Parts: sequence; C-alpha cells; structure tokens
Amino acid sequence: MNILKKYLALSLTVGSLLFSAAASAQEAPDALVKRISQDVLDTAKADKSVQGGNQQRILALVEEKIIPYVDFDRMTALAAGRYWRDATPDQQKQLIAQFRSLLIYTYSGALSQVRDQKIDFKPMRGDPSDTDVEVRSQVIQPGREPIQLNYRMEKISAGWKIYDVNVLGAWLVESYKGTFATEIGKSGIDGLIKTLTDKNKARAAAKGGK
Repeated sequence: MNILKKYLALSLTVGSLLFSAAASAQEAPDALVKRISQDVLDTAKADKSVQGGNQQRILALVEEKIIPYVDFDRMTALAAGRYWRDATPDQQKQLIAQFRSLLIYTYSGALSQVRDQKIDFKPMRGDPSDTDVEVRSQVIQPGREPIQLNYRMEKISAGWKIYDVNVLGAWLVESYKGTFATEIGKSGIDGLIKTLTDKNKARAAAKGGK
C-alpha cells in the first residue's frame, strides 16, 4: 500500500489533469490531458522553487493547476460508498473538504520529485460522443519500469473532470473506500472526519516545519 501511495502521489502530479473549462469543451479528453500534462511537467522542471521544495509555491501550484479540475464531490461520495447516504449534508461537506485537503498534501509532496519523467498515452477507446471515458497512459522514468496511469473522466457542463485514477492496476477510489469503511465501522462518520482532519493537521505542521 505504501508503494501504491508513493506511485499514486508522483503519478497524479506528473499526469496532473490540468485543463481550462473552455478548452475542455472543444478537445478530446486524451488530447487535453496530454497537452496540459506536458505543460505541468515543464513548469515543475523549470521552477527552481518547486525543485527546492518551497512549500508555499508547491501548494499554490497544486491549488492553481490541479485542484480546480478534479471532481472531489463525486470522488468523495464514491470513496464513502453506501455510507454517503447516511451522512448529513454538513458531514458530507466536511468529508469533501478534508478529503480534498488530504489529496492536496499528497500532490504537493510529490510535485518536488518531478525530474525527467515522460508520459506515454495509449489510443482512446470508445465513441467520440461518450461523456464518461477512461484515458490510459504510463509514466516513463529512466532506469525504472513504466508506471500504469489511467484516468476516469466525466464530461459535465463545466467540461471534462477526473473522478478516479488507476495506478499499477489499483483505483484510487477503491483504495480509499476500504479505509473509509473501516474507520466508519469503528467510530462512525464523525470519526472518519476527525481522522482525516488530524492527518491534514499533521501534514500541515510537517510542511510548515520545512
């Protein structure tokens, strides 16, 4: 699981699905991911503050280029599974906020690791009119085995957005679904919220201490 999280963090940052709403309405999802992912790679490699681990800059970059284009509402609901319906609107709001923060710290922790990775995209499957697709790719790293990296994306009114990621054969939502269910089984939905909140506070403190 630690290896999966390591690759997931790095791959999400490398592949990072950054695209504007205007462009997403005109381009195919794989073309969007390919074009903007390269821009992210170039930015991370050229930004000395990112390479040097400047946490404020890294967090700002994540907030600006990654977070607005991930469907956290759907991702959190899928990760919570059947328990999502049992949560109050306020609990749902808190879960989304804490899960969002958790992934922000995951992304920011990996962004400074970007060096000379490349991304190879596979041919798209399905019909051009599809509104729910899977974009397949792999991350190429010198001296290492390629990392499988696939994205589930949905086209909504705001454009294409990611709601799940597959790294090395494991889907992000499924990985967190088990963790969420275990925590809810032990201490309820409020317990899960507290656990996520505590993890985020610890990560924020660690980032601030660097």
